[in-house]
Amino acid sequence: MDIGMMLDYSGGFREAVAEVRELENAGLDVIVVPEAYSFDAVSQLGYLAAATERIRLASGILQIYTRTPTLTAMTAAGLDYVSDGRFILGIGASGPQVIEGFHGVRYDAPLGRIREIVEICRSVWLRERLEHDGRHYRIPLPADEGTGLGKPLKLINQPVRDRIPIVIAALGPQSVAQTAEIAEGWQPHLFHPERAARVWGDSLAKGRAKRSPELGPLEIVASPALAIGEDADAFLPLIKPHLALYIGGMGARGKNFYNDLVAGYGYEAEAALIQDLYLDGRKDEAAAAVPDELARELSLIGPAGYVAERIAAFREAGVTTLTVAPLARTSADRIQQISELRVLAG
Repeated sequence: MDIGMMLDYSGGFREAVAEVRELENAGLDVIVVPEAYSFDAVSQLGYLAAATERIRLASGILQIYTRTPTLTAMTAAGLDYVSDGRFILGIGASGPQVIEGFHGVRYDAPLGRIREIVEICRSVWLRERLEHDGRHYRIPLPADEGTGLGKPLKLINQPVRDRIPIVIAALGPQSVAQTAEIAEGWQPHLFHPERAARVWGDSLAKGRAKRSPELGPLEIVASPALAIGEDADAFLPLIKPHLALYIGGMGARGKNFYNDLVAGYGYEAEAALIQDLYLDGRKDEAAAAVPDELARELSLIGPAGYVAERIAAFREAGVTTLTVAPLARTSADRIQQISELRVLAG
């Protein structure tokens, strides 16, 4: 099982590089650079590529609305080049709060757009003359929509790889089915290893039935919080505000998939209470309403023996990469946690 870690949204480039070098030596396999409405991910990924040797570099995630499909493909090929073939393209739809609120771009048709973007990226990396006549993207632009001067072009440079791994962040049933069909990897959120099949099992089976053999088995990237130690339970309250935000605050009543997800895990009453409290502005109470049991099941928090059991549960559920969030106060503590996790994960 591979071990990954996501960088902090607000971390500085130079500070991050120094720590990532140490994490690479500690056995970290993948470093994931997020992109919300902080610094862009691409700048930091390029910076990290120049300062590391072995660790794989992933975007987590590049939002599909903020770049053209061909620019996404060009960027991935460039990052793969400067990292000597270590880049993983993580993409996702994000949400209207960021896409419309920060970028001023309409949020629409995420499912169809992602499928076409994947098709376009793979065509670009093969250096095919690009011709795509889709519902959402038309390349070249037809004469009746442009100047009439556009013609099919192909990427000038020869990519390091003609198939860069694509990991899609997906949660809804249709989105998960499509991801299992077309992508190398799937990145869910709030993954419960023993109960994920209740929510996503049918979608994964549907997508895998259409999956091309050349894609290989679907990689699954889970993102649990991490704290290893005899006193690690003291960290449980630290993850509850994050869980309450998603369960209670990511959408209105009846339109929050995270709430539906946790209800599907068997916490219907708890999910409803957390949402009611959160939407009423009682965020501290919403966090306190997150059950300890749920927090433990979604994380890797506890003594080493217990964490080893949880790793086995994630592995049994099909997880191939644990992109953890260490609950550590210092860089040295994070590095130590990753070292211990590397040993436990084998």
